[in-house]
Amino acid sequence: MFDVLVFMFKNYFTNQALLDDVSMEQELSEAGFEQDDILDAFDWFQEMKSMLSEPAFDYAHDKTAIRVFTANETKKIDTESLGFLIFLQQANVINDVERDLIIDRAMALNTSNLGIEETRWITMMALWSQGRDNDFSFVEDALFNPRGLTLQ
Repeated sequence: MFDVLVFMFKNYFTNQALLDDVSMEQELSEAGFEQDDILDAFDWFQEMKSMLSEPAFDYAHDKTAIRVFTANETKKIDTESLGFLIFLQQANVINDVERDLIIDRAMALNTSNLGIEETRWITMMALWSQGRDNDFSFVEDALFNPRGLTLQ
């Protein structure tokens, strides 16, 4: 399913070439993706869009709150990825609600272990879905820059 999400993101969403679900499903199938993975990816992305429209995204964020990761989260999401999310939050690229959205979408993937690459892709999808182009570019640079992410 993750490969389908990345393919959709690269080929449809960032290019504003949004197709209706039926056409996109047909193109994804023609590209060689399994039907179950396509439908799971649609559900995953729809759930993210639904979460982004929730009123929780409009509340004032508490800068003194501390996030404790659950045992399931630390088992599935590697330490580098959790550190990356903390870094983004401390750099004010994401807030606490967006961090939790990214963690929720990571946990919703049908894989037992998530690395930094998957976490960065999920983060880019979340930022792009909110129209946060500058922040999206920051994370995109982190994904494709071989030297890693640095603040200047």
